[in-house]
Amino acid sequence: MIRDDVVEEVRARADIVDVIGEFVALKKSGREYKANCPFHEERTPSFYVVPDKGFYKCFGCGKSGDVFSFVMERQGMDFVEAVKHVAARSGIEVQDVSRGREDEDPHRPLYEINAFARDWFRRQLLDEKVGDRARTYLKGRGVGPEIAERFGLGYAPDEWRGLKEAAAKHGLDEAKLLEVGLLAKSEKSDEPYDRLRDRIVFPIEGLSGRVIGFGGRILRADAKDAPKYLNSPETPIFQKGHNLYGLSWARHAIRKEERALVVEGYMDVVSLAARGFENVVAPLGTAMTREQAHLLAKYCSRILLLFDSDAAGLKATFRAGDVLLEERLHPAVVTLPQGEDPDTVVRNEGPDALRRYMDDALDVLDRKLQILDQKSFFSSIERTRSAVDRLLPTLRAAADPALRDIYVDKVAKKTGVRRETLEAEMKKARRRPVGDSSAPPPAPGPTTAPRRWLGLGAERKLLMMMLRGVEWVERASEVVAIEDFDDPYHRAIFQALLDDPEMRTPPSSMDPVASRRLEEILGDREELDRGIEVFTDAVRRMRVSGLNRRIENLGRLSMSATTDVERQRLETERKKLIEERRELDPPIGRPRPAGLEAP
Repeated sequence: MIRDDVVEEVRARADIVDVIGEFVALKKSGREYKANCPFHEERTPSFYVVPDKGFYKCFGCGKSGDVFSFVMERQGMDFVEAVKHVAARSGIEVQDVSRGREDEDPHRPLYEINAFARDWFRRQLLDEKVGDRARTYLKGRGVGPEIAERFGLGYAPDEWRGLKEAAAKHGLDEAKLLEVGLLAKSEKSDEPYDRLRDRIVFPIEGLSGRVIGFGGRILRADAKDAPKYLNSPETPIFQKGHNLYGLSWARHAIRKEERALVVEGYMDVVSLAARGFENVVAPLGTAMTREQAHLLAKYCSRILLLFDSDAAGLKATFRAGDVLLEERLHPAVVTLPQGEDPDTVVRNEGPDALRRYMDDALDVLDRKLQILDQKSFFSSIERTRSAVDRLLPTLRAAADPALRDIYVDKVAKKTGVRRETLEAEMKKARRRPVGDSSAPPPAPGPTTAPRRWLGLGAERKLLMMMLRGVEWVERASEVVAIEDFDDPYHRAIFQALLDDPEMRTPPSSMDPVASRRLEEILGDREELDRGIEVFTDAVRRMRVSGLNRRIENLGRLSMSATTDVERQRLETERKKLIEERRELDPPIGRPRPAGLEAP
């Protein structure tokens, strides 16, 4: 059984709209929410949820009750199971004292380690001496103690083993600390070290309120050798593409405001929240994913995109817009002054200025048309044809039939292309052009792999991972050298990423061919959702290719050697490399060695 006071706490803290919204497409109707009843078939919604009173009722079949009775009825759970289910979503841990611990969450140790780390980072921030620089930095960004506490902000000291030693004193498993990415290893040493050092730490919460990962922003302005932001790696409890930073705090405000503000990073979320914007979330160092869009769709249908005003921010805006459209959401673009982001706007101009920019937000298609117009894309037949190609991805992405109809009509009028022609173009299966981020991936083939990444070249695959998040740049820099790249243009992109881990547009000095190659990779929206596996496979295959090149070269040198001694030396070295290759890429039937893991 579960104590009555615990049951009442869960009932009070539960968001009944959130819980029921997992199973039913609720729509706001005044102060209530309505939907077709999940317990009987009907064409006209008669199922209502009243969040203020915490109950639901269907006026068709008569079923009614609270959040627990809904879960029991819908999921076939008993009362204890229903309370525990709702409690988990509300961030409350309950124990059924009448049962054993057989059903304990297998990932509980990972959550406990993250909770310990959050508290430890928090103590470092509050320490009078250790956290002084970090507190000064946050104060300068307009983040006071109250907001820092609300978001659980912390500080990772500039030490190699501060967290590691603190965790050891509490008996925490070092292997688990490595698994969640709080510790790391390099190829040069097996001794683990703190992965986050001299960084403001942003705990990342799941919807249940439990910490699933961390983000860290470097404090040193001159730290050119380290990425500005570093995220936790993919773990059993943390998949970046399946979560949004700030959603656990913002979801009620999003539902109340009936719209969400999507910004680029942690600091934007915290800075806007400090100035009264409660309905703000951010992707976690990745392009917007279908899973993230699906999360937002549970709470609202209107999304305002407030990304940076530079070229990279604009590309990210339209990529996100198309993904949101695929989930029947209605995205609009907030245009900020050149060189500004939401954080700088609210700090320099104030919250009211940002609200004015938000009031002027344009639907994502209208914004595309506006930009094309400004660039004279409708000034000639050839450029108009090019404009149509740029607009088609957004037309295809619009899953809401009414919205798609409006889009097609608007583009037809603007371009002079007949509606029937546009609809025929939308249905065509075509090869995705450079920069088109919205064309759907092809249907899976006979391979057993669930994603297309298995067919990508290893070098391109690794670069795609590096461009998905700065943490992958750090990982790659530790296990891959520039000489490991065979393609000179991939080599140039790799070097540019080492120089600037946050690079998302080609530098002006980059070779034109390398620039085009980089644009292609940036425009590829392939879902690389099994990060560690993708990364490890790419590194392994690059090493095998590198070994093949060296083996072939040694073979040629051996054949042209002028002395037996030289030939013998070359052959010995060649055999060593062949054995090394066999270990990395064993023959069929022989297992690959464990231990080729990303650091």
